[in-house]
Amino acid sequence: MLDRRTLLAALAALPVPLARQARAAEPGVLRIGYQKNGILVVAKQQGIIEERLEPLGQTVRWTEFSFGPPLLEALSLDGIDFGQTGDAPPIFAQAARSSLVYAAAQEAGGSGIGILLPKGSGIRTLADLKGKRVAFAKASSAHNLTIAALEKAGLTYADIEPVTLAPADAAAAFARGSIDAWTIWDPYFAIAEAGEGVRVLALATDIALQNNFFLASRPFAEGRSAALAAAIGALAEVAAWCRQNRGAVADLLSRGTGVPLAATRRAVDRTDYVIGPMTDRVIAAQQRVADRFHGLKLIPKPIRIADAVWTAPARNG
Repeated sequence: MLDRRTLLAALAALPVPLARQARAAEPGVLRIGYQKNGILVVAKQQGIIEERLEPLGQTVRWTEFSFGPPLLEALSLDGIDFGQTGDAPPIFAQAARSSLVYAAAQEAGGSGIGILLPKGSGIRTLADLKGKRVAFAKASSAHNLTIAALEKAGLTYADIEPVTLAPADAAAAFARGSIDAWTIWDPYFAIAEAGEGVRVLALATDIALQNNFFLASRPFAEGRSAALAAAIGALAEVAAWCRQNRGAVADLLSRGTGVPLAATRRAVDRTDYVIGPMTDRVIAAQQRVADRFHGLKLIPKPIRIADAVWTAPARNG
């Protein structure tokens, strides 16, 4: 069981946004943005993308981000070429005219997201969130899950007091009891849920499936499609290995990120390690998320997800 001091120390060790620290484009370098969880971290530790790109005469540079929106900001500013986020960040980025494409999907990859309650909370159901201060990162998958949770409870976005905070700031607010609930993803979620008296109000699997996406800048996808296809192929191999070796995945992730092993194991156990194409079903699900945000006027205009879907080049032979 983590006390408040240990919880804050663990969360403080996680990264701050690095959108403007990513280096400018270089020929022959694939610049990947990643977060402290998931398939990309495993791939980084194993060096498998580097192996696949070496025959193409290309190398890899990695940049760490604390969550999706700053990662996609870096992508839109030509600071990185490729990365992974949850469902909401690319919607906000596309609405802001970012030149991105969906390269692949991780269906139900956002299973490690939930709504946490601090010690002593009297909240028992999603309906009890009415009138409460609910924290989440703006334009993140947690933003979408919060809205979906309200819809499930018959509430509206206007029924809560949204508190938009980056994960590290939300962790501090949660620890000192200045918010009533916190919607957050792994590994922040796995770390915080071990805190003294902390309760899980609901998991994403109780509310709505959350898809993750592998995204690339359109100029990179169009100009270096072979490199992008090779990277996606390598990640599919990593995903298959992860499904069969969850204990090893947890050990590898913990060593590579500094997140405590117990928290990492919880995150790994509830992750679906799979990568697939942007099917009609995935596109339709993401379109519903985009329409939800537009309906609430959280993005200024409707967007069409299908307009931003990358098609891998056909293989010869």
